[in-house]
Amino acid sequence: MKKPIKAARTLADLTQQELCEMADVPLITLRRIEGRPSHKGLVSADAEERVVAALEAAGVDFIPENGGGAGVRLRNRASDGE
Repeated sequence: MKKPIKAARTLADLTQQELCEMADVPLITLRRIEGRPSHKGLVSADAEERVVAALEAAGVDFIPENGGGAGVRLRNRASDGE
């Protein structure tokens, strides 16, 4: 399943460049991750994992597909310390 990276980045209010710096990946890599499914083979699993980890560190929760499709949400700030 392809994670909704672009939606997560938008929700976290990050530019592509900001996310690239947080995840330590080149801009072209992020553009491929956010792009068409045909670009999947051009991005390493490690790079995608670093992007996901950076988004999670920025407060994004990835919601698994449950029949209604995968999604993202911002973590409740009150529960960040738990």
